Formats: sequence, structure tokens, C-alpha cells
Amino acid sequence: MQTPGTSGEQSIHFGLAVHDYTHSTAPNRRYADLVSQRLVKAVLGKGAGPYTEAELIAIAAHCTEREDAARKVERKMRKVGAAVLIQKRIGEVFDAIVTGVTPKGTFGRLITPPVDGRIMRGAQGLRVGEKIAVKLLDTDPQRGYIDFGRVSDSESKSSFDSLST
Repeated sequence: MQTPGTSGEQSIHFGLAVHDYTHSTAPNRRYADLVSQRLVKAVLGKGAGPYTEAELIAIAAHCTEREDAARKVERKMRKVGAAVLIQKRIGEVFDAIVTGVTPKGTFGRLITPPVDGRIMRGAQGLRVGEKIAVKLLDTDPQRGYIDFGRVSDSESKSSFDSLST
């Protein structure tokens, strides 16, 4: 679906197969739903709309910006929680999958527990999707950072080894 407040073609809602779609929750929880309900009320009452097009564009942009900010906080808190969860396991070796290779670093996710972090040592040449063993090097719960180092095959007791035979 199109992001509110932007121009461009709208796609069909995949589940309902309709072009025009909205849904509502309790209006005291979501301002966007309250705005939608006010618009529906005006249409049903055959009255003038409560907002101009410019006001709706501004409201949509504001709601989108607030949703993005909330998503950023949620992501940060998941990272902080993961760092707290795993901080007492520094030095342990885990099975992981490489989830990202960027100019800023190489990233992986542990299989159990499902925790994301940056691979600080031995990351050269890794590819997304590659199964590796990593050692937990450090955590910084305040910043939500988790650092891993790749371990050699001889150091690893990887359960991946049994899957490939």
C-alpha cells in the first residue's frame, strides 16, 4: 500500500482485493483512526469534510513520522533486551547465520537464542546466509550492541556440522 502523504499509484490490498481500504481500532489509541472516523462521519452525514486536503496530507505525514519513531524505539529496546539477556554468556560459542554484509560491518543472528549482533572478528569473506560458529565477545546493553567473533572449525562444536552430513 502507498505510504500516507506521498504521491504515486496505490496498490490493491492483497487480502481484500480492493483499492480503497481502511481499518480502525479504538479512537483513543490511534489518532489516524480518529481522523478516519471523522471523515466517515462527515460522509455519512452528508456534511462538509472536517479537513482540507492539505490538512490531511500534513496529518498523514505526522502520523507516519510518529509511527516510524515508535518503530525505531521498539527496535532499540529489542536490541537492549537481547544484550541484557545474553551478557552473562560472554565467551560462549553459538551457531549463527550471516544476515548482512555492509560497508558498516558484517552482521549475524544466533540460532538459539535468536539474537542479532555484529561480527567483529573473522568477518572477511562471509556471505549472507552462510552458517558459521561465533563466540560472544562483548555486549553493551545501554547501546544495544552485541559483538561476535567468528571461530574456526576446530574451535566449533557446531550443530550445523551434523546437518550437512
